[in-house]
Amino acid sequence: MTATQAPPVARQGIGDRVAAVLPVLREHAREVDADAVFPTAPLDALRHSGLMGLLVPAAHGGLGGGLDDLVRVAAELSGECLSTGMIWAMHCQQVAALAVHASPELRADLLPRLAAGQVYVASVTSEKVKGGHLLSAHAPLRREGDRVHLERDAPIVSGGSDADGFLITMKDSDTAQPADVSLVYADRAQLTVRHAEGFSWDPMGMRGTHSGPLQLSGVVSESAIVGGAGGFREVALRTFVPVGHIAWASCWLGAARGALRAVLELVRSPAGRKQFDLDSDLLRARLARVRLDLDTTAALIAQVVRDTGLAPDPEAPDVQLRLNGLKVHAAERSFAVVDALVEVVGLRHGYLRDAPLPLERMFRDLRSASLNYANDRLLGANGALVLVDRGVGLAL
Repeated sequence: MTATQAPPVARQGIGDRVAAVLPVLREHAREVDADAVFPTAPLDALRHSGLMGLLVPAAHGGLGGGLDDLVRVAAELSGECLSTGMIWAMHCQQVAALAVHASPELRADLLPRLAAGQVYVASVTSEKVKGGHLLSAHAPLRREGDRVHLERDAPIVSGGSDADGFLITMKDSDTAQPADVSLVYADRAQLTVRHAEGFSWDPMGMRGTHSGPLQLSGVVSESAIVGGAGGFREVALRTFVPVGHIAWASCWLGAARGALRAVLELVRSPAGRKQFDLDSDLLRARLARVRLDLDTTAALIAQVVRDTGLAPDPEAPDVQLRLNGLKVHAAERSFAVVDALVEVVGLRHGYLRDAPLPLERMFRDLRSASLNYANDRLLGANGALVLVDRGVGLAL
């Protein structure tokens, strides 16, 4: 049974865990954004909650959750702090790949530690030569018996400075083709981790993710290769990409929903009723459009979750169109929701950095969504797929 096919988990148990950590995210969200610091206290709360092991099978001590659980938790966390939500969700993407594709030796060693919240895993897929192209690599693995040497220079590693472990894409050998990619797990203790000199992290939004450059080198065993030598393409198609897109979209949707919740609380309050005309057709139309964007994004997430668990061919054009489209749609419409809500509440509540509502922070955070694996790249791929899918296969 895969992580995407896991049996339902007791919702109350997960709900209680989420409820316990949300106040910590809420308390630190402004500090994380203002100081551009990694969300250490929120991540510690997530470690102690058991939620770092949401997708770890129960047999290894985890919660045994599936993608439906990932969607709900990512949305709730991101409604308080999108940086923390994304750090957690991308960790879960790595956990899903490990739970499904890791060797028996690696699973036995690592999954219980993940379940206990001891290991936060960062992803290393970018490379200076190739940029963000996922299914190729240029830095090669070098083998000596069952010992595998790696050296990797990555321009972007979200949360890498604070990670306890890394999943790293590498060319399988010196003589392999760039498309022969292996996915390698390494504990931080197995690596020398160097930070780029002079690098300063001061972005517009998503300021807690610390997506900076790292240089990694070390030695692992052959059993640390996830999905087998040169097997990353299958890992990516079956697990890594769909879980990643679902996780990202859920975070963005959660942030946008959090923005709407905050606005509704304001306009329905006694003070808000004096400032806002709740009978206004313009106000109602704007809120209706916002809600429609949230509902359509949620529906598309639900369909892609079904595709991931049930579609026999992950490369089928209609499946890929929905998967890529989910990332594009969620990125565009979640940002549009917050933009529209700024118009609803105006400069005082929506534009000032010190306003009680978090709209200004969410606006900056969600502006990054279309750039996080660029929408233009996915739209180009989907345009080619539309030409192939002559039957226009929809999820009907």
